[in-house]
Amino acid sequence: MRAVVISLGCTALLGLASCATARSGEERSAAPQRPRYAITVTHGGAPMGEIVIELFPEVAPLHVANFDSLVRIGFYDGTAFHRVVPGFVIQGGDPNSKDKPRETWGYGDPSQRRIPAEFNDRPHKRGTVSAARAADPNSATSQFFICLVDLPQLDGKYTVFGQVVSGMEVVDAIAAVPRDGRDNPLQKVEMRIRRLQP
Repeated sequence: MRAVVISLGCTALLGLASCATARSGEERSAAPQRPRYAITVTHGGAPMGEIVIELFPEVAPLHVANFDSLVRIGFYDGTAFHRVVPGFVIQGGDPNSKDKPRETWGYGDPSQRRIPAEFNDRPHKRGTVSAARAADPNSATSQFFICLVDLPQLDGKYTVFGQVVSGMEVVDAIAAVPRDGRDNPLQKVEMRIRRLQP
């Protein structure tokens, strides 16, 4: 939640209230509105809930634009959170997880457009949304991960492009599902993503 500092330039109590309202409105209109998305999650076909994320175009414009373009064409619908590592991250967004064999999940499609790294000073805190990639820093495509805990060791090595604003209990529930030796949930944890704000 963003704190709003209100100047005490109004003297009367009613004047103070109207002054605060006016200033809050001014500040809201002056600040750019970050895009938000709802990730609806099911586990083995049963509803788990919804995760709402807010993206940071001011620090990772290419990653945000890529994510938004994929959401708009329904790319993520039917993909899975294919990698679940308690105490670390949940990762998803691989097109292979829609309808290809499980052993291919996480490897991505080589024809996907790659997004160059946009390393920034946003820390990998609990709830951070960051771009998954291969060894090449400029190899991010559609996959992303959500941090389950603070992970400062990832700072400056992966592109942070958003944060969870509600639904961390769903993220934690995903982290607790039974999984195999490859950290792949035994039953598919499937997502659908829609944009909430213009």
